[in-house]
Formats: sequence, C-alpha cells, structure tokens
Amino acid sequence: MFDSLSDRLESVFKKLRGHGRLDEKNIQEGLREVRLALLEADVHFDVVRGFVERVRQRALGQEVQGSLTPGQQVIKIVHEELIALLGGEHEGLAFAGKPPYAVMMVGLQGSGKTTSAAKLALFLRRRKMSPYLVPADVYRPAAIDQLRKLGAELGVPVFASTVEMNPVDICRQGLAEAARLGHSVVIFDTAGRLHVDEALMNELVAIKAACAPQEILFVADAMTGQDAVTVAQAFDATLDITGVVLTKMDGDARGGAALSIKSITGKPLKFVGTGERPSEFEVFYPDRIASRILGMGDVLTLIEKAQSTIDAKEAERIQDRMRKAEFDFEDFRTQMRRIRKLGSIEGLLALIPGMGKLRKQLQDVRLPDKEMAKVEAMINAMTVAERRNPKMIDTSRRQRIARGSGVTVADVNALIKNFEQMRGLMQQMLQGKMPTAPGGAAPGMPTMPGMPGLPGAGGGRRSAVDRDKLREKRKKERKQRKRK
Repeated sequence: MFDSLSDRLESVFKKLRGHGRLDEKNIQEGLREVRLALLEADVHFDVVRGFVERVRQRALGQEVQGSLTPGQQVIKIVHEELIALLGGEHEGLAFAGKPPYAVMMVGLQGSGKTTSAAKLALFLRRRKMSPYLVPADVYRPAAIDQLRKLGAELGVPVFASTVEMNPVDICRQGLAEAARLGHSVVIFDTAGRLHVDEALMNELVAIKAACAPQEILFVADAMTGQDAVTVAQAFDATLDITGVVLTKMDGDARGGAALSIKSITGKPLKFVGTGERPSEFEVFYPDRIASRILGMGDVLTLIEKAQSTIDAKEAERIQDRMRKAEFDFEDFRTQMRRIRKLGSIEGLLALIPGMGKLRKQLQDVRLPDKEMAKVEAMINAMTVAERRNPKMIDTSRRQRIARGSGVTVADVNALIKNFEQMRGLMQQMLQGKMPTAPGGAAPGMPTMPGMPGLPGAGGGRRSAVDRDKLREKRKKERKQRKRK
C-alpha cells in the first residue's frame, strides 16, 4: 500500500543525506517534498499540515544542529513523528470483567466486516481464547451463509441465526448461547449499508444497548481513502467506536486512511487485513508500520508470523530426520504448507529490511507461490509409500504421478532429483560439513523444489524442461553440421 509514499520519501531523504550540513533552506525544501508526498498519498490536509510543522520545528532545533549526521537525524525525526501520527503506542482489545466479552463489528456494506469477523475469531483462538461468531446481517443475501462457511473452515462455532429473525434478538440470544457453551468472546457481524442512514444507526444503537459490547470495531476499506475517515467519524459520533480495522492493506491504495484516521477520529487502528487468507490479519503496531513506510522493514512481525505457524518441537523432529537422512516427501509437504501459511512471498519480502526494491524487481517474475502449489500437487499424486521412500519411484510411477497432477514427466523428474540433492545438502550442513552443491551451484544453495530453478519459476538454474530443449537443439545442430 505504501510503495508510492515510500519511494517519494526515500528520494527526499537521499537528498538530505547528501548535504554535509543542513540549514533552514534545504530543510524547508525537503519538507516541501514530504508534504507533497503525503498529500499525494491521500492523507488529510490538516493532518499533513500539523505533521510537517512538527517535523520542521524539531529539525530546526538543537537536536539536528548539533548532530554529526544531520540528514539521518531528520529521518529519525520523521520516523518518530510518523509513529505519533499513527497512534504512538499499540492499543489492543480491552476486555475486563466476566466473559463472554462482546465485540461488535460495524461498517458500510462491502468493507469486509464478515471476513474480518472470521479473521478476528482465528486471531483470538490462536491466543488461547474461545471465540463464537454471531451472524446478525439479515439484509445482505447469503451474509449468514458466508459467515457459517468461514466458521466451518476455521473450526469456529457459529450461532444458528436466520434471515427471519430480528438482528437485536440474534445478538442477545447469541450472547446468551455463548455464555451457556462457555465461550470467552462473542463477535457480532452486524449489517451494513451502501451509505450511512438513520435506520442502520438505530439498529446498531439498539444492539449496543442490548449486549453492551466491550469493543465496537469500525471496519473500513483502505481502498476508499479519505471516505473511510469521514464514515468513521459518522459511526463514532453515534456509537462511540473503540477502534478501527483497516482491510485490503495489500491493495494499491495510497495509504491516506491509515495515516489520517487516528488524528481525525482520535480512535486507534487496532488491526489490519493484509490479504485474503484468514491468517493475513495483523495487529496494528504504529512503530512497525512507520518502519515499513520508511523502507526499514518489519522483522518483529515476520518473527511473530513464523512463531504462530511453526511448532518448535515439530521443527526439532524435522531437523533430527534431516540429520538421519529420513526426511521424506511427507515432511517436505508439511513444511511447505507451513511456509505458505505465513502469507505470500511478496508480503514476506515487504517485512524484510532492504528487500522492498527486490520485491519491485520481481513484479514481472512469477514468484514461487504458484510453483509451490504445483509441487504439492505432484506430492499429493504419490502414494504414501512413495512419499516415504522416493527411491521406489520408477519410470512407470513417475508417469502415473505426472498424469495425476497434470504436469509432465520432466517436472516429476526435476522434483525428485532436486529433492534428493536438497536432502543431501541439508544433511551435510546439519552434520557440520561444508556442503558441495551439484551442478556448480553455490555451496549451501541447492535448487529446491518450489523455488526458482524448477519449471515455470523465474531465475535460478535451468529447469528439466529447459535442459531437454537445449539438448534437442544441440542434437539438431550436430546433425546439421554432419550433413554439411
């Protein structure tokens, strides 16, 4: 989302770092560029004006004048002011008293309330809480069925409401049912409208009065820009919302809503949706988002994603199997699925400091996400015995696996060959030896299944299909030379 803003700010800071000394003139020039960058990112005008003025006052003060690296000091000031603009300290969900705690999801139609309700339920369950979903949108076609389906996929129970029921009664009965079943959190998926109207607000006020939710989260579509801020103000005036969930943060919106909403409404951003997968739902940390905007990455979020996906005991078991050369296709498939749960490769690159430019360079190259799905299809086409003992996969079995997964025999050959090479190299590394990669690859860097080098993936070593084509080409050239 912040790519355009990050690029503009990076060019500004590059100019500032080029000055040995900073004076009022070049600071003003730099801040004019910062101001334009923020306005182009659709940040509210009043927010931009206040932000630039605060940075200017600090930049012209003693903390920059006495600095050995004034350019870097200005970047530090901008970073700190961005954190303050985004809300300063992270504010999580505020639960107090006796469970079940009620969370009310509100917002306009199409903002992503239903999906966000399911994502929040998964988020809470991973934190050892017991969520219960209550579908209270009786107006939008299939809204109740959508939440019921999402709940089934995630293993989260859903209250059995129907379109004939009154939304206030649904929420009241859902809360009572959650208490009876022993759930700790109830999430109400309320109805939305195409725009704010009196009937919608009256219904939401009635639900609030009947269920006394401890959290009222306004769900906003980041793609709507400043409109999201305006609508948030309207909901806050009526319901006194406790926080905001910003969806579609992975889109190409300019980011103005995220940078404006705290300053304008006074209510914190608590969560952001970063993709379509249920796991792509993050706690909003102002300091981490500010670091992403300035191209500094977000290693802490990356670590938390890994910790939530990878079990330490399971990782130790896999490592032991690698050391003993017992690592098989079933183990590999398990690890590959866990990696995919972390999110898209592009999303992960955005969290690594200094990888933003590489992510842009790879826009026209097919990243391994689809290739990993292709590899998994080949592994799924194997029998259990074949996955546990790849050496038994002879020519006829390879042909059957290729037919079953919709790929060529060359693809299956490449998978098995690369898997054996990878397993051997990993075993050497775990035994403390310096691995010798076959085919001239760099030590410790084998061509791994699902990564560049396999058919269809950009870069890396030639795939098996490419090698076959090259071999055929050379044969034709030799024949032509003999004829001459």
